[in-house]
Amino acid sequence: MALLPCIVARVVVIGTLVLARKVAARSHAPAPIAARVHEGLLGWDAGWYESIARLGYGGAGHQSLRFFPLVPLLARGLSEASSLGVGTSLLVVANVSALVGVGALTLLVRRESGDAELARLTAWIFCLAPAAYTYVMGYSEATLLVLTVGTFIALRSRRWWWAAVLGALAGLARPLGLMLCLPALVEGLRGLSATSWAERFRRLLALAGPAVGTGAYLVYVAVRYGGLLTPFRIQVESRHRGLVADPLSTLLHDASLLLHHQHLGIALHLPWVLLSIVLVVVAFRKLPASYGAFAVGVLVVAVTAPNLDSFERYALSAFPLVVAGAALSRSSRVERLVLVSLAASMIGYAMLAFMNIAVP
Repeated sequence: MALLPCIVARVVVIGTLVLARKVAARSHAPAPIAARVHEGLLGWDAGWYESIARLGYGGAGHQSLRFFPLVPLLARGLSEASSLGVGTSLLVVANVSALVGVGALTLLVRRESGDAELARLTAWIFCLAPAAYTYVMGYSEATLLVLTVGTFIALRSRRWWWAAVLGALAGLARPLGLMLCLPALVEGLRGLSATSWAERFRRLLALAGPAVGTGAYLVYVAVRYGGLLTPFRIQVESRHRGLVADPLSTLLHDASLLLHHQHLGIALHLPWVLLSIVLVVVAFRKLPASYGAFAVGVLVVAVTAPNLDSFERYALSAFPLVVAGAALSRSSRVERLVLVSLAASMIGYAMLAFMNIAVP
């Protein structure tokens, strides 16, 4: 179920990259665009992960501390254990993670619903979502997907030790890994009064896992570079994510831009925000509460930024939204329309990113 959608997505993204390079060459693109196109699958944040894997945080520079260490460590380890370069190793880690993650997602959907068709459609929608081109690039989202879905499988099957370990690794992969504390809390409270103290301790470990992973990296940064919260301080600088903002004000501002035909690249995030809100409601109705809690946590992080750059990438990490979308697309006619529309959108988003126009 996962293999074919993953292959199709990679054919689409690599084909878009080839097209972008031809367009840049024929149009004699300015130096910044030419450089971005040349970087290809190792552009944008992937370049930071490659630098960290190759040089360490000290060599990559102070700004690199906002990128969490698990994926660079995996890429560095693969490179040293093989004849692959660091950049190639990073792409292998990302793409193998994507295949494993989507496969695990289909397994989780089948376990929860008993519906193989829903699992199949979930895989296709996930792989062709507009932001899914970043799962082909050297980003950390694909590795986070493996750990997030794995944590859910462990939580739902009451394997608390596995949930703690996978949650801790997720906390080392990306800051969003912390959001796994929410489903761990929901699942841990279920039937808690009838459990033994030993069982409660195991549930507590599962709840603490993501925070332990993130905390381990923050302690490392504090000891090595000074400042426990340095990665988050860098991230909230205005040139990156920015400080926490009122999401309603941000959405109204972007809506006004859309109405006045200004900065459409930013304003067009708005429909995806509205769709995500609808899908959260669907997720709460059709899935156990822990799924909706996780999706809400991820979306709150995404919409409280002063700008909505990368919103689609953040929202895709909230995989219950994809399951909810698949549940609404069950008829063959709707399925074809959704998949074609998503594939076209992914081509557009990837082209904008490769041409240095939109932030992934």
